[in-house]
Amino acid sequence: MRFDNVTYEASYGTFKQLPKSDQPEICFSGRSNVGKSSLLNKILNRKQLARVSSQPGKTITINFYQGDGIKLVDLPGYGYAKASNAEKERWGKMINAYFTSDRNIPLVVQLIDMRHSPSKDDYQMLQFLNETNANFIVALTKSDKLNKTQYREALGARASEIAPYGAVAVIPFSSKTGEGAETVRQFIANAVK
Repeated sequence: MRFDNVTYEASYGTFKQLPKSDQPEICFSGRSNVGKSSLLNKILNRKQLARVSSQPGKTITINFYQGDGIKLVDLPGYGYAKASNAEKERWGKMINAYFTSDRNIPLVVQLIDMRHSPSKDDYQMLQFLNETNANFIVALTKSDKLNKTQYREALGARASEIAPYGAVAVIPFSSKTGEGAETVRQFIANAVK
């Protein structure tokens, strides 16, 4: 698969607006401000294909990107504290409907900040992925923000926290240094073979 050949397709604010699932969809899930857009840009070798913001809660739509016979799907971040309850409910319904509908989702890339234990929302998402038998990997973002000792300790802690949920792999990732980008690309390529 050519990762440098991916283009933005469209954004949808409700599940009913989504197009029919006619190609495999690799989706990216995680809490607000965990680095989904940065990860997408890094694995696609692009600077601004997915819009990056330092302000959490910016991705409030399901964003589709067209690749070589596949789609990459950037889901809205969950757990943004300042979002209204109505907005959180809308996001929750949209994400739940996306995963429980009849879509072709061969791989989910679940993002968790490497520096912190998974949040309550992260654990709910891991549980959901496990219960629905989703094929998923976990990308531990922001790995470059840890020194060597913190990195080693955080990797061990996150791996044991995530282990009960059935992730296929736990991959330290940095959009700054590129750590883990090739591994994530390989999992995506293998999932759509």
